[in-house]
Amino acid sequence: MTKTYTPAKTDTFEHTITGLLAKRRDMLTEAELIRDRLAEIKNDLSALDRTLATLGFTGDLEGMMPRQKRQVIFGRGDLLRAILDELRGAERPLRSREIAQAIIAVRGDDPRDQRYIADLTRRVGKALRPLRESGIVQSARDRCANTVWKLVNQNTLACP
Repeated sequence: MTKTYTPAKTDTFEHTITGLLAKRRDMLTEAELIRDRLAEIKNDLSALDRTLATLGFTGDLEGMMPRQKRQVIFGRGDLLRAILDELRGAERPLRSREIAQAIIAVRGDDPRDQRYIADLTRRVGKALRPLRESGIVQSARDRCANTVWKLVNQNTLACP
């Protein structure tokens, strides 16, 4: 069975673009509602934990929680590409935390999630160390003794 090509009724993709933009807007709205609900649940859990402590509960709350699957936040090579994109656009050397926060902002993730920021900051530092060894990035210490990163050559386009 061969497929036949049906020409578009218009010469442009205006209708398609409009539909895709509307779908994107709807999805971002839904994601924002989910993030807000997640923040509410986290606040409620904190209140429950404080109430349990006030009532004298001394057990291990974390040990009683169901195990959560570790979700893959980035696909293969995505984190490295995002890091290099941030370093390419930077006007000065950046700390791992600054890179992580910029990636979170670009992806539209929740910038208030401190655990996520801390985890991503560690992953950024870990991903940059082999790049330093291969000479793609350089690290130095700033005046507060934090490690800052910069690209050796701003024209570095390919991921290792």
